[in-house]
Amino acid sequence: MPGTVLLLAASPAGKSCLVDAASVLPILAAVAPDVLSGTDTANVVELADPLEPQAVLTRLRAAATAPGPLTVFLTGQLQLDRRQRLPHLALARTTPATVRYTGFPWHWIREELRLRTPGSTAVVVDLHTDAETWQHLATQPLTVGPGALLYGRVAPPPPRRAVASPTYMKSVATILRSGHRPPLAHLHQQALTRSSGEDPEAARRDIVLTVDPTQPVHHTPPAQPPMHPVPGFQPAPPPSVPVQVSLPAPVPAPAALMAPAPSPPPSDPHAEITAAVESGRHAEAAELAGRQEQEALRAHGPGADEVVHWMEVRADLAMFAGDAELSCRIWLAVADVRLAAGQEPAAPGVEAAVDRAHHQWGRIDDSARARELGPALAGLRLRVPGRRQGALDDVQRHLSRLQAQV
Repeated sequence: MPGTVLLLAASPAGKSCLVDAASVLPILAAVAPDVLSGTDTANVVELADPLEPQAVLTRLRAAATAPGPLTVFLTGQLQLDRRQRLPHLALARTTPATVRYTGFPWHWIREELRLRTPGSTAVVVDLHTDAETWQHLATQPLTVGPGALLYGRVAPPPPRRAVASPTYMKSVATILRSGHRPPLAHLHQQALTRSSGEDPEAARRDIVLTVDPTQPVHHTPPAQPPMHPVPGFQPAPPPSVPVQVSLPAPVPAPAALMAPAPSPPPSDPHAEITAAVESGRHAEAAELAGRQEQEALRAHGPGADEVVHWMEVRADLAMFAGDAELSCRIWLAVADVRLAAGQEPAAPGVEAAVDRAHHQWGRIDDSARARELGPALAGLRLRVPGRRQGALDDVQRHLSRLQAQV
């Protein structure tokens, strides 16, 4: 099965730029697609200094829904929005004051990757941060979803008026240009060794990310804070970052002393659902998700996070099946449940639910069904305007056109 590769390099223009992210793309683009992906064939999508968060989301969503393995090579810088204190990937137009509207929220990556089969997704990152975000990551390590592999490094701010080089990702690209792709864990270690030759302080300074959900993980502290901190910046205590540890094989015990073989682990409903979707069995996937939602409802009660999760899965499955009306209805219900549970209108989960309901509503072909759902969406948009300016006006204009057709 062919793989998919997304090459994403993003950093702001002008004084806000901390890293020359785009400089790595020519090296990565020179690597054969099959080597980038680790599959026999692969589709490669390249995004260089994108301007709009929605453009990044569209490409990421398309890559995440493609069958087969997915590898994301992401180079750039992280910044916090001043309102919710959430990390964003800074894009070309991002400034410290506008990151909430012009940056790409990191949690969108987790949202788009959450339905993929565990072990089929790898994210390789080379990220730089400003001082505020570096402190934030001391207590909130980056993640990309429960089933995705994450390798790379996060670097603190470069010296004042300096623009850093993505030495880690350039090392990854240089190694891959040899035509051989080692296992990602080995590639990661080779890249760290190679990049430390260009930047000897990196090994003591950077946060190293090595997260493999298929392997046992131990929490160990990252490298030490930077040797030359930014003026006025006091490094926070180092965060605990999951790091894969290779353990020696145990010595075989005598047969009489060996414990009975463990029972096989329970099947992963997410993997079953993904397999059904990839095979075009959308009704079966929806039925599986519906059963999981009912089990969560009986176990945890209405409004529980587990219930909301499976509602969101069903909404996505309806989208994959081309049922925009059902997807819109479920996303509207998700938003109502989250708000009823006391979440703020600006909470990421609430905003995401309303944004997706809005998107699916615009894809409903049946005018009568769209007219039926329009007032509910407009009412939610009054409470949850979202990040896109004019979203409520868009709903009202489209609803007016629909009503004029009666």
